[in-house]
Amino acid sequence: MSAGASRSEFITIRGLRYHIRRWGDPKAPALFLGHGWLDVSATFHYVAQALQPQFQILAPDWRGFGHSQWPQDGYWFHDYVADLESILDHYSPTEPVLLAGHSMGAQITSLYAGLRPERVKKLIAIDGLFMPDMAVDSAPRRFRRWLDQINAPARQKSYSSYEELSLRVRKQHPQLSEERALFVARCWGNEDGYGRITLCADPKHRLDMPSLYRADQSMEIWKQVTAPTLLLDAGKSAFINAIPPALMQERRDCFAKHERVVVADAGHMMHFDAPEETAQHMARFLSQ
Repeated sequence: MSAGASRSEFITIRGLRYHIRRWGDPKAPALFLGHGWLDVSATFHYVAQALQPQFQILAPDWRGFGHSQWPQDGYWFHDYVADLESILDHYSPTEPVLLAGHSMGAQITSLYAGLRPERVKKLIAIDGLFMPDMAVDSAPRRFRRWLDQINAPARQKSYSSYEELSLRVRKQHPQLSEERALFVARCWGNEDGYGRITLCADPKHRLDMPSLYRADQSMEIWKQVTAPTLLLDAGKSAFINAIPPALMQERRDCFAKHERVVVADAGHMMHFDAPEETAQHMARFLSQ
């Protein structure tokens, strides 16, 4: 396999056809890397390039994203954690792994590291852990809204071209060059067979699920993490003020052996905003 290139594998995970993207020499130490919400594994390309040849990277498209299958019954967060365990059972059934995740992927991988601490050698959470608590009194409204939405699910938005989609990408991430925004658009989009470009994400991901996020539950699990942990944050993240600084520090302190690094000029999507610096910090930490 040529340097920097990726290849695709498909495996069956809990009844779904799962897409796993791989970069690097299969004999190199493996890093399992999980993407965030509405993202796909392909956007890790520049980080993966920078991590070679020191590491190989295995990055799933989570269920309902990228080239992985869409389940019929919607999305429950706990399923991603169970999917991750099945992926690790397939690729590394006996050896502890290097594990990293961005945003939603950081939540998935960090919970797994607390639930199965013996299976994780090192952990990297990339601009994650910021999900705000959902108020208990919002439960009736969310539950009713979910019942309404499942009978009339959101329709997939389409674009006339990858160039048009790249304009949306640049609106969300204005620091990106036109070239980099078009790269992201080609990762996020897919030709629908009718001359339009649609996102590689099931629109059911946008449903308001009736379950509530409670940080205290995550924190109890994070306290079980034994792996050395790198908290790699973006200095210009859109989520930097999602929760008060004191509460964020409480979350960080749950990880018994952690260090924090801030990439000052990076936005939330660090892996295509500042991939070289992001990869540099990852490689240093993983190699220690």
